[in-house]
Amino acid sequence: MKTEQIALAPLAPGSHLSLTVHRFGKPGARPRVYVQAALHADEIPGMIAAHHLRGQLEALEAEGRIAGEIVLVPSANPIGLSQKLLGQPVGRFDLANGANFNRGYPNVVAAAGNRVETALTADPQANVRLVRQALLDELAGWKTHNPADVLKKTLLALAIDADYVLDLHCDAEAVVHLYTHTRSAEALGPLSALLGARAVLVAEVSGDDPFDEACSRPWAELADRFPDRPIPMACHATTLEFRGEADVSDDWGSADAAALVAFMTLCGAIAGEKPAIPDALCDPTPLAGTEPVVAPSSGMVLFRKDVGDVVMAGDVVAHIIDPLTGVSVEARAATDGVLFARILLRFATGGQRIAKVAGRSATRTGNLLGA
Repeated sequence: MKTEQIALAPLAPGSHLSLTVHRFGKPGARPRVYVQAALHADEIPGMIAAHHLRGQLEALEAEGRIAGEIVLVPSANPIGLSQKLLGQPVGRFDLANGANFNRGYPNVVAAAGNRVETALTADPQANVRLVRQALLDELAGWKTHNPADVLKKTLLALAIDADYVLDLHCDAEAVVHLYTHTRSAEALGPLSALLGARAVLVAEVSGDDPFDEACSRPWAELADRFPDRPIPMACHATTLEFRGEADVSDDWGSADAAALVAFMTLCGAIAGEKPAIPDALCDPTPLAGTEPVVAPSSGMVLFRKDVGDVVMAGDVVAHIIDPLTGVSVEARAATDGVLFARILLRFATGGQRIAKVAGRSATRTGNLLGA
């Protein structure tokens, strides 16, 4: 393992931040797998998985089994990790401007396409090399204006030319689920099965330019732009949601890391016998079919359905009780599907989303991720 520190923009004079990067295998070897944890800095389940993954990769490297290149960023957001408000960590949003650390990544597809348009050939692997370099070149020219942008540019430069990008997150309370590009669902199916995911949410464009799509979308969009010249889906990226905020343990972290290692073995980044793939617990469903369960009024939240439960449209998911009047109202599911996430605080305001159900029929448009 080789460890490097990448300097980031200071938050203030004398306030220096850096990004820790662990590298395994030979630089430039393929497949190249990029893994980062805690882009939303207060989401610790991914961080504990990265901790155990580092140990497992060190052991595999000592055995000479790293066949590709694996890049691990165990704590991807030192800005968010330094933020506290009244004693509580705030890692999802930049307190300087309110921006989500997993939104607003640069879309360099059009410019990269212009750069390679006359150089693309009938050789798909040559095209992959051309596109990867073009993406890196265009990203290098992105003008940053604040520390958060510098962080985003640094992370994306580490990931954008990888074969696989695994971005480790968690929800408030949740079962394991993942987000990915529609055209990556098949390639990432074994990972979903190995992790025991209960929902795989797919979209061509989910909205607001999250990190994983900045890595995967270029390949789909350039393939569509140049249909007469073969451009494979050369980067499969996913946001992995490792349960809920409080689900931090050695048992889960070690098991999640082992699943990631098994997937890297399947894709050839780690040498060894290919592991058996368990039966998947779910099929991919459209992100546009995910419906929120909304609190119809303000009050205490008493859930009647747990994460992982299958619900039907109209099922009562929670009762909302006004603490002053005692009036109770029902919050109902809007679609059939798996209730895969819900809020942690048991109080809601009217109109607040309190849970999410992975439905099978695409019904929503626009920004599909929300804040």
